[in-house]
Amino acid sequence: MIMKKIIFIGLIAIIVFGSCNKKILDTVPNNQVSSSSMWSTDNLTDLGVTGVYAALRLGGSGSGNLLYELYSMDRYAYTGQDYYNDELTNATATPTSGLFTTAWQTLYEGISRANDAITNIPLKSPSPAAKKGRYIAECKFLRAYFYFRLNQLWNGIPVYLEPTAYNKFDHPAVSRDSVWGVIIKDLTDAINEPNLPSFYPSGNANWGHATKGAAYALRGEVYMYKKQWTQAIADFQQVKAAGYSLFMGAGSNSYKMLFKTANEQCPEMIFSMQNMDLAGYGGTTAFYCGTRSTFGSCWDWYGPSNELVDLYENLDGSKFNWESVIPGYTSMTPAQREVYFLRNNATTAELNAATARGAQVSSYLPAGNEARIAQAYANRDLRLAQTIITPYSTYLGAPIGSSGDLTYTWRWPYRDMNPPTQDIKNDKTNYALYWYRKFVYEGSSEGSKRDQVPTDYPIIRYADVVLRWAECINENVGPTQEALDLINLVRTRAGLPNLQMADGSLPTFVSGQSDLRNRIQNERRVEFPNEGVNYFDELRWGTWKANKFYTGNGAKMVWGTVLSPYVWPGDYNITWPVPTSVVQITNGNVPKTPGWNY
Repeated sequence: MIMKKIIFIGLIAIIVFGSCNKKILDTVPNNQVSSSSMWSTDNLTDLGVTGVYAALRLGGSGSGNLLYELYSMDRYAYTGQDYYNDELTNATATPTSGLFTTAWQTLYEGISRANDAITNIPLKSPSPAAKKGRYIAECKFLRAYFYFRLNQLWNGIPVYLEPTAYNKFDHPAVSRDSVWGVIIKDLTDAINEPNLPSFYPSGNANWGHATKGAAYALRGEVYMYKKQWTQAIADFQQVKAAGYSLFMGAGSNSYKMLFKTANEQCPEMIFSMQNMDLAGYGGTTAFYCGTRSTFGSCWDWYGPSNELVDLYENLDGSKFNWESVIPGYTSMTPAQREVYFLRNNATTAELNAATARGAQVSSYLPAGNEARIAQAYANRDLRLAQTIITPYSTYLGAPIGSSGDLTYTWRWPYRDMNPPTQDIKNDKTNYALYWYRKFVYEGSSEGSKRDQVPTDYPIIRYADVVLRWAECINENVGPTQEALDLINLVRTRAGLPNLQMADGSLPTFVSGQSDLRNRIQNERRVEFPNEGVNYFDELRWGTWKANKFYTGNGAKMVWGTVLSPYVWPGDYNITWPVPTSVVQITNGNVPKTPGWNY
């Protein structure tokens, strides 16, 4: 597959582009062409464009693969949590934090590469005109994407649209709406390029390159930020017309199989991060989201939140309620609830330890405790079991040094991951947590190393477009059958009944615009865990503070005991701060972000 090769030869292109200039390390590396021969042959043109795509892979380091594979952004989401008490949620972040400087540098690096390609391909490249037109359109899409991420986080930024010398990265920031205009223009140019295909089918040599469908999808999202609902709807309609559709090819397992390598080029995937089972070019989701029972021994730094687990509906479309499973559960303290998660035949020592932690051990069932709690996760939205490892469910893992795979079970308290016990082991065995299945290896056949996941990582997929489309219709004119039909496409795959406006006695009844708005938001939360979508959604909806930072919230045990509390420092936390080094290097042309302590 040609696009898979792009990320491999992208390293060559990075070298051709030149190395980082230390004077502007914290703004943007000096990636101007280091040789007058760049773009001067067809092959160098290919390499130059691969270098622009390769910028999508920048920014990953240690625990923070932010904006590289977007899953790490879920640590800030309502639907996710970070067990290491991240600085953005515990009010310790400052404008000097690596979180902000890395994201700023990475995204402007991508913009700088795109600018070089957009300017110099027409001037220097001998490639055929059609190819040059397509490449310029692709690079405008990529530039738009990098600016899109910057504007989502910083709400107004400096704009550069041509190659810029390292000592000229001093433009003042322009307004958020002005940046949206720049992005729309780039995407419109890409859409209007006759040589840019609308869609690539699976197996096409150019699969993975940007398409008109991807440009329409991203432009539609920008229109949503501008609350231009009709323009967004028109763009989302064009995505469908381009040939994209939901993956339904594995029946009730379609959602699960969508995220496997075999289906990474299905028509649902509109634009993806291209991964290979190769050092430096594979995904890292298993490493940071898998447990010690996952292939190669992984770290489970990021996981789903308790709130996410409780959002998955019952199969009849009704909301999940703990009281229907364990009467009195919600009136108990989190510490008391631990009793319901204890394994069958707990030892006296295990029961005594639970009692010391506050568990209401008088409610323990020695032979039936596991089955009782397992009922809380049964007969639910199919996506729950396909996304999350829940208590007393099993997981196919591959221990280090083993010649075969082993089936592990989530049990509490943890005893031993080795046979015959085979408990799932996490990075902190004294924590009882939910863990991800989605994007995590099963067994040893899905990749060779824990940090080389070969499956492409989706950046834009059709389910996202469908639910945005429905949201725009609802915001524009209120509930319509068209909006419900779009949502129901996604719900059908999840095994859920259709939303409807005819029978008010059913839990699927939609009572009005506000009700449908809440249902769409919930649908997005349960459809996109571990995809880096929810954090940006909550920011756009204005719900992040209320949902993430309510009193008593934090990273939690499965029964609700807070491991590390979330702290809201002030509303300025919604906008990321311009890095201190950028303010200094630009002599204040890019000003300090209000509210942050510089």
